[in-house]
Amino acid sequence: MAKGKAGVDKNLTNVVSDLERDPVNSHEAQQMQQAVNDRRHQDALNHHKNKDMDPSH
Repeated sequence: MAKGKAGVDKNLTNVVSDLERDPVNSHEAQQMQQAVNDRRHQDALNHHKNKDMDPSH
């Protein structure tokens, strides 16, 4: 695994850059919020584990 700069979290860097961006109008603000919601939803889907309740195998 490659190491990045010590003490710099890439995810937090991306969040900071997103927060620094000001929407021009309400439509752009809604689009930015929807992108955040979509990322959260996809993350939740990726981490959702269904229990296998079928003991037949």
